[in-house]
Amino acid sequence: MHQMRRKDRQVTDQAEIYRVLKECEVCRVGFYDGTEVYIVPMNFGYEEKDGKLTLYFHSAGEGRKVGLFARGGKAGFELDCGHQLVTAEKACDYSARFQSIIGTGRTYEVPEEDKLSAMKRLMAHYTDRELDFDPAVLKRVRMFALEVEELS
Repeated sequence: MHQMRRKDRQVTDQAEIYRVLKECEVCRVGFYDGTEVYIVPMNFGYEEKDGKLTLYFHSAGEGRKVGLFARGGKAGFELDCGHQLVTAEKACDYSARFQSIIGTGRTYEVPEEDKLSAMKRLMAHYTDRELDFDPAVLKRVRMFALEVEELS
């Protein structure tokens, strides 16, 4: 992965990275389809297992993102939160504060037997409530995962 230009702003503490991950509400996933780049904002969930971070996404049964996720392979992702405008007297002295996570990983479709668990991870990111899932609806939903290989 490319090194950050502003090393003084890089966060390497795992607990801090997970704090930012928890605060972010949208994950943008980017694919290169061989011709052009396609970036899609998505709701997400995540889990760490055996030191590996996996992001989970749900989708309708078809569409451009479904095709790109389903083919598997490498994808990029970005999450950001905590935005604050820093004002100044001169235009070029304006700045912004925010936190972000950027990385790459491999995508795959979540197997049918693991869909409920992945959907629970996704919902746990947005609510503490224990929710029931309609098996008929869950059957129609496609679940995808991005196994993180690198992040900063």
